[in-house]
Amino acid sequence: MQDAEQMLGIYAPYILENVVSFEIKLPTIEEFQERIKNYTSKYPWLVAEDNGRIIGYAYASTYREREAYKYCVETSVYVANQAQRKGVAKKLYDQLFEELKKLELHQAFAVITLPNDKSVAFHAACGFISFATFPEVGFKFNQWHDVHWMRKVIG
Repeated sequence: MQDAEQMLGIYAPYILENVVSFEIKLPTIEEFQERIKNYTSKYPWLVAEDNGRIIGYAYASTYREREAYKYCVETSVYVANQAQRKGVAKKLYDQLFEELKKLELHQAFAVITLPNDKSVAFHAACGFISFATFPEVGFKFNQWHDVHWMRKVIG
């Protein structure tokens, strides 16, 4: 699946070069394909292309496993370095939220490693509201990192 390879290529710097993702090790292509399969069994996974190349993707995933949480999701968006600041992430999120409304979901959460002013500002511009910061919950690159939670009411 070439799409998965291109998306994993976009995701790799978020794992290997910074703390945006708390994954430590790059998933194999097979692991990433399985992740896509699992997530898309319940929720949308959208892709942005430019001249036949994937430049970004956004998806929703299960917030928590208990039945009472079934109307909430966690959302993520990743954009290739060369496509950043061109509205790709916003277009992906706009479409993602249109799809999530159709599923009659109530609320979406964004989980952001701090410091990341760019992501906090982006999510705020997309209608997310900050509601919690959990100090020192992730350990990556030999240091502790805070995680900031934002929420958006879908419908």
